[in-house]
Amino acid sequence: MAQESASITQACEAFVRSLEEGRYYDAHEDLESLWHPRRAEENDEVRLWKGFINAAVCFELIKRGRPKPSETAWQTYLKYSPLLEHLVTPHKQLYVKIVQIIERQRGKLCPSS
Repeated sequence: MAQESASITQACEAFVRSLEEGRYYDAHEDLESLWHPRRAEENDEVRLWKGFINAAVCFELIKRGRPKPSETAWQTYLKYSPLLEHLVTPHKQLYVKIVQIIERQRGKLCPSS
């Protein structure tokens, strides 16, 4: 369990660094390796990771000049982000930080939304 917790923390910290540096594709990859093996689980934490990945995809699509597909990815992020409110996990504070960074990046990339 401790090893799994460390790998979640490492993946999330890498995700944060990539987001803050505008490396959205890399951010997606940082969490993909964590999420993909567990994607079929009925688990809100895993679903939240999917939302975070979709936020990074949205930002990468905006960066590539593809605003319409980016909106689809953003809607997926919005679908899963409310799961954080009731999630019980030792990583909650880290996830709160991620949401704040995602919202800040969205404001920079889409100031009118």
